[in-house]
Amino acid sequence: MKSSEYTSYEELPLFLNAATVASVLGIAPSSAYELMHEKGFPVLKTGGRLLVPKAQFIQWVEENAGSET
Repeated sequence: MKSSEYTSYEELPLFLNAATVASVLGIAPSSAYELMHEKGFPVLKTGGRLLVPKAQFIQWVEENAGSET
């Protein structure tokens, strides 16, 4: 598993792109794109871009930590 360059939620930008989601979760960018297309994942579609609001991402992580998918 890849390690994250972030050590706390405070370091995250207000909106996360797929590369940031991948870095935070320690997954490949392609896996982050797949995750961002799953139902229930907090994504904001702006034109052709997918962005994840920081607060909703943190909430999603906390709600899904330890659950099996």
